Amino acid sequence: SISGRSYKVIPQVKQSERLTADQLMNYQARTASGESIPISTFATIETAAVPVSINHFQQLNSSTISGILSPGITLGEGLENLKTIAAKVLPEGYSIDYSGESRQYIKESSALLITFAFAMIIIFLCLAALFESFRDPIIVLVSVPMSICGALIFISLGVGDASLNIYTEVGLVTLIGLISKHGILIVQFANDLQREGKAKREAIEQAAATRLRPILMTTAAMVLGVMPLVFADGAGAAGRYNMGLVITTGIAIGTLFTLFVVPVMYLILAHDHATLKVQT
Repeated sequence: SISGRSYKVIPQVKQSERLTADQLMNYQARTASGESIPISTFATIETAAVPVSINHFQQLNSSTISGILSPGITLGEGLENLKTIAAKVLPEGYSIDYSGESRQYIKESSALLITFAFAMIIIFLCLAALFESFRDPIIVLVSVPMSICGALIFISLGVGDASLNIYTEVGLVTLIGLISKHGILIVQFANDLQREGKAKREAIEQAAATRLRPILMTTAAMVLGVMPLVFADGAGAAGRYNMGLVITTGIAIGTLFTLFVVPVMYLILAHDHATLKVQT
């Protein structure tokens, strides 16, 4: 180091003294006893063909394979096929890793379930505090898996070249909150009717009938509101389309299930508030 700064120094022999292999073998090396001996006494030179450059990935020797997906094949399907082929043809000790868009897809896919779990837990706890019950949040959230499955059907079918990516994941998480609102409208109104003295079955039937129009109106407003994303064009249109498709299909299918499934689950799981009121 000079003046506190480190410099990389590479000693080099004159070019005239390193033109042939014999010249290299005549270089002197110092032994442990301090004696100088030629390198030829303990080393040999072999000539072999080697790559011009050796690529590395994660500090390991690697070979890069690039490809383009065939029409109608999603990125997830392509990566699954790659894993299957690699398991058959790669020798023992070899492995595969991903970079670029494929690496981002793998990381997002592994984090998707965790994101959904946290979203469901947070919503469940908030609803449990608002309803002062652990049963009512379950009734409200029962339509969420159906809504998500409805949206994923269109992604799996590749409608409009849709795929599972960061945009669809944002749409799916948003869908959890949007579809929960319908269940809240029905369950809260049914609970209020029970407290007024109505039987549980009568309360949920009246609540579903009364809340039908507001639910359909809000669903129509949401679907129409995200339609510009579905029909977007230009730069970034693919991402907006994916998000719009997930929200549109998910909210439509989820609303359909909410109107039929939530009342049934309410009859099965909900407290009979009229009975509780008499007991107290």
